[in-house]
Amino acid sequence: MPTNKKSPPMREIAEDLQRRIASGELLPGDPLPSTRTLAAEYGVAEKTVYRAISLLKAGGQIEGKQGKGVYVRSIKPLEWHMHRFERGPRRDDPSAGRDDWKIGVEEQGRVASQDTPRVTVEPAPADIAGWLQVEPGTFVVARRRVRRVDGEPFQLADSWFPTSVALETPLMLERDVTMPGGILASTGHPQKFLRDEIRVWPPTSPEEAERLELAEGVGTPVIRHVRIGYGVDDRPIRVMMTVAAGHLNTLVYEMEV
Repeated sequence: MPTNKKSPPMREIAEDLQRRIASGELLPGDPLPSTRTLAAEYGVAEKTVYRAISLLKAGGQIEGKQGKGVYVRSIKPLEWHMHRFERGPRRDDPSAGRDDWKIGVEEQGRVASQDTPRVTVEPAPADIAGWLQVEPGTFVVARRRVRRVDGEPFQLADSWFPTSVALETPLMLERDVTMPGGILASTGHPQKFLRDEIRVWPPTSPEEAERLELAEGVGTPVIRHVRIGYGVDDRPIRVMMTVAAGHLNTLVYEMEV
């Protein structure tokens, strides 16, 4: 880190250590330099370094080992195979409560689960209204979930539906629901066309960071994947926004050329 006249605060130290991890300067399993060494390097008090390290611990980038110090955590990202997800013959298994996403996770030898869905009927914000092709403020059904891999939050999966599609269907149930071919197809609203939009940026709200259990202020980037599903009349019937911690997820597309 370049020498500055002013000592960096704990968040700048945390961000610099995070940069060193991301660049490979510090590899998974490597020990961090001692608090005393880092304090001298950054020109700050040891308590400032300790607070920076606490931020990285909370964000999952590093871990403490009893009596051995602090180490870069070995992270195994999930491969999310977008070219197969929700396409073709879906692999939903209602008898086992395993939807297409869970099956994709389990194929990688991981454990998939999700928190209890939260369902509301609410006015559509401008971005959701645009994707659903309705006026902003039009009431829509929102279904919000936290998806976990090996018990840790990897993705937020929030979906919005026109009330004409979702009301009085299993989409209103605040529990895991798995149906053959997906809920929309099973309730008479099959998706015929999908559009994906992908952007990367920091969490946009403290609530988003809290749901993903990311340390506020560390700057962990998130992948924001929006999938708009269109029905038989070419009208949007669902918007699903998946917010995924950047260091925990790899989006994979495979296609013939």
